[in-house]
Amino acid sequence: MPITPRDQDYSQWYNDIVQNADLAENSSVRWCMVIKPYWFAMRENIQKALDSMFKNTGHVNAYFPLFIPKSFLSKEAEHVEHFAKECAIVTHYRLKLDDNKKLIVDPEAKLEEELIVRPTSETIIWDSYKRRVNSYRDLPILINQRANIVRWEMRTRIFLRTTEFLRQEWHTAHATYEEAEAETKKMHRVYNDFATNFMAISPVLGPKPEHDKFAGALTTYAVEPMMQDFKALQAGTSHNLGQNFGKVFDVKFTNDKNELDYVRWTSRWVSTRLIGWLIMSHSDDKWLVLPPAIAPIHIVIVPIFKTPEELDNIKKYLQPIIDKINSEKIKIKSEYFDDEIRIVYKIDDDDKKSMWRKFNEWELKWVPIRIAVWPRDMENWNIELYRRDSGEKESIKISDAINKITPLLNEIQDKLLNKNRKFREDNTYYVDSYEELKEKVQKWFVMAHWDGELESALKIQDETKATIRCIPFDEFIDDKYKWEGKCIISGKNSKQRVLFAKSY
Repeated sequence: MPITPRDQDYSQWYNDIVQNADLAENSSVRWCMVIKPYWFAMRENIQKALDSMFKNTGHVNAYFPLFIPKSFLSKEAEHVEHFAKECAIVTHYRLKLDDNKKLIVDPEAKLEEELIVRPTSETIIWDSYKRRVNSYRDLPILINQRANIVRWEMRTRIFLRTTEFLRQEWHTAHATYEEAEAETKKMHRVYNDFATNFMAISPVLGPKPEHDKFAGALTTYAVEPMMQDFKALQAGTSHNLGQNFGKVFDVKFTNDKNELDYVRWTSRWVSTRLIGWLIMSHSDDKWLVLPPAIAPIHIVIVPIFKTPEELDNIKKYLQPIIDKINSEKIKIKSEYFDDEIRIVYKIDDDDKKSMWRKFNEWELKWVPIRIAVWPRDMENWNIELYRRDSGEKESIKISDAINKITPLLNEIQDKLLNKNRKFREDNTYYVDSYEELKEKVQKWFVMAHWDGELESALKIQDETKATIRCIPFDEFIDDKYKWEGKCIISGKNSKQRVLFAKSY
């Protein structure tokens, strides 16, 4: 199936990539998706990386119920207000056959209290924490949960927005504000580490403005990458929620001064949206593009044979390369990840498919390296090595290939990151007038001065459809523009520039 060019129809291009790479499909359950094995293998790699990173920062795994009593959500109305219209509600617990042998809801099986199918987990987790915390010695609690979330979306797109999606979420409890804020900032950096060193994506980092923080949060830190259509796609946030939930759920503890105090709370999460983020950051007009750190398969070996004997001879010929692959690992430069990524290879010896069909299928799935071997290659101790990122193909000695494969995977990983960083930097503009902003923000990221007032932010949003994505940390502002200025709307003093962009 041909892929629609990005600059012609970005939305259709995205859908074509998902379909051609056989990642997912729409389900018969409206607004839900079927996740296929190749995508799920990506998710397992993501999960493994994040699991290692949060365990190295002291977190542990747990699981909490799918169903949440309605009264729990009612206690924190501000928190659930923005997705209240998307909640699915369970009212009965039994079906029965009517006189016509049709299934109906049993009216006598009505629940005493309605249950909400998990739209987010904070309230049910706090109910559990309340029973666990008595003293400051019980803190901190650092827990991660992997779960499915249900929000009744009306406008859906696979991976980006579906009624049911998978999510990894951290929820931590602390004795002091300082501990909670340190946790929030640290895990924000973990997100960036993961984005940079695994996803090969270079986002902008910084706190959200006061009016755009997570409901009830004291501080919210955002990860804001640029997609290839120049829009932002919020890929991760980290929140310091202070004592808000502690007070709502009456979670008290005796602090180190022997005084009763309310527990402080932080939370953060990433979801299946990461895959959409990955697709829209790297893929091109031909096919899916994946960084090796996330790719389910790193090397595909395609023997080109006519007889079983030729196949056996080629496999024996390739054994030194296979032995080398099995002993090598992809190097990750992460501060928080100290595990190893094993190189995964597949030998495609399917005798029902042509060589060209195999080549095409693995290119669509973006396997970084392809090795092809003809019987004649063995006479000269050669193999054909193909790089998916550049399309370069060369015939090299098998002895040279043995030492080239692992460095090549690391080179591809670095190349994708550098390309993504350059793309963002080249398409970020610094402006000093509202007229400039209105022009540039229609397509690109824009850094401009803002006075910190909600009225100014809303005026820009109403007139341009762009929002303040974050207040960038100093490292994300070009040195030439690190000075105070005047708000482009009000003319009032502004300490620094903020990031404006259109977003998903």
